[in-house]
Amino acid sequence: MSTILIVDDEPQIVEILSSYLQKEGYHVVTAASGTEALEWTHSTGIDLVLLDLMLPDMSGEEVCERIRRESRVPILMLTAKSGEPDRITGLELGADDYLVKPFSPRELVARIRAILRRAGDYQSLCDRVQFGDLTISHGDKSVWKKGQMVELTPNEYRLLITLIRHPGRTWTREELVKEVLGMDFEGYDRTIDTHVKNLRHKVEDDPKEPAFIKTVYGIGYRFEDPNLEARSS
Repeated sequence: MSTILIVDDEPQIVEILSSYLQKEGYHVVTAASGTEALEWTHSTGIDLVLLDLMLPDMSGEEVCERIRRESRVPILMLTAKSGEPDRITGLELGADDYLVKPFSPRELVARIRAILRRAGDYQSLCDRVQFGDLTISHGDKSVWKKGQMVELTPNEYRLLITLIRHPGRTWTREELVKEVLGMDFEGYDRTIDTHVKNLRHKVEDDPKEPAFIKTVYGIGYRFEDPNLEARSS
């Protein structure tokens, strides 16, 4: 049974969401403030955070950012803000998905299931691979750059894993959206550009001149393995 943390300060909304999610078989815990939410995420056992952006003590964006400093738990943001800049901001902070109010409980559950399914797709991977000074350990889903651990969001990790599985292959934005965000993702295919940008800042020596994640103009992206280049030269 997956445990979902609902972060919202409106009791009526919390009651409705809790009741519906419990009927769908989820274990639910709640937090009415950002401080409470951070206390919950410091402990183990939370499988997904359902995060409202309007909280009494701090913004949901700040909560998301602080969670991401120490945890890869999936985060689904709930907000009344529907503009593209707001969505991009949420994703840049590390959210896995973004649901605009009002929404149907069925859509919410569908998105939760999709996020948890994508998160579980990588649980069985247990190999350690290395590309130049970049090391990826699938067992504990850790990434190391020059011997230093790199903190990636779940989406950034899934993006990196997708790319390294087929070095040299060019992926379209649409293909990466399906692989990383899921078939049922409803948004802009350019959303993947935000994740690529963030990932480059974490794994590249120079994000403006990337050695690993190359842009294929007009199409998408590919991952270049420096080990293969060295052996072929």
